[in-house]
Amino acid sequence: MSETAIISEVAPRDGIQSITGAPVTTEAKIALIRACYDAGIRRMEVGSFVSPKAIPQMAGTEAVLAACKTMPGLESTVLVPNRRGFETAIANGADRLGFFMSATAGHNKANLNRTREESFAELAKLVQDTPKGTLIRFNLSCVFHCPFDGVVPEAEALDWVERIVALDPEMEIALADTTGNASPDQVGRVFRHAIRAWGKRFAFHGHDTYGMGVANVMAAWEAGCRVFDSAAGGIGGCPFAPGATGNVATEDVVWMFRRMGVKTGVEWNRLLVAADMAAAIPGAVPGGRMRAVPAARQAA
Repeated sequence: MSETAIISEVAPRDGIQSITGAPVTTEAKIALIRACYDAGIRRMEVGSFVSPKAIPQMAGTEAVLAACKTMPGLESTVLVPNRRGFETAIANGADRLGFFMSATAGHNKANLNRTREESFAELAKLVQDTPKGTLIRFNLSCVFHCPFDGVVPEAEALDWVERIVALDPEMEIALADTTGNASPDQVGRVFRHAIRAWGKRFAFHGHDTYGMGVANVMAAWEAGCRVFDSAAGGIGGCPFAPGATGNVATEDVVWMFRRMGVKTGVEWNRLLVAADMAAAIPGAVPGGRMRAVPAARQAA
């Protein structure tokens, strides 16, 4: 029996949030989610309950989440930065709450305007207060490299992982290459250590800024990771990580796993439809490679 990789589609949130200029309409966001759903993806990051003043493209998350609730079997994650976002997400029936902070002081200050200790203290309380039956994803940004502090010492990152692990025995934890500047050997070492120490509860969130996104996914896979964030069309980037470009493209990740005989549950031709749709969003900067390979477009 072949192994299975779980794809967590992040284009509707991480892919869209950094687009400048005209707002992406709620209808366009829902259409993208529907296209990804039609391709077989059953786990998505669909929005964020942040202030529209801070991240204008995340306005309308309530309506997006309501539409997602009509798609059977779809697990919808929303990011929540604070108590107010937490309460809004619970009230709107999010399947999974995405908490987030950074492993580095510089990025945490730029992204959240807080020290790491301040962020951790609030998130620890939110984890404790999460209703039974609501899933959690704790996202730790800049585990490998920081746009302000440089390469992150692995011991420092793993110290934060250990503290997060202690908050909840079952909570999923994502280790994020926010800038796309991680190297595969670094990703492999960190994931091997984490999985040996704390089990298979980890996900990998990667970007493709330096062309190593798929290689880093492979390094995490070989270390035992089985949940991977990716964005249709390779769109995205963190507004508070200077120089960071798109997420690793879902179509690139799915193609790699397909060639390896690893099941993803994703239908290839329909995924290309979603990837093309994401890449065509006004203001988006698409990435990835497989959309441009003629032979891949002809593959059944």
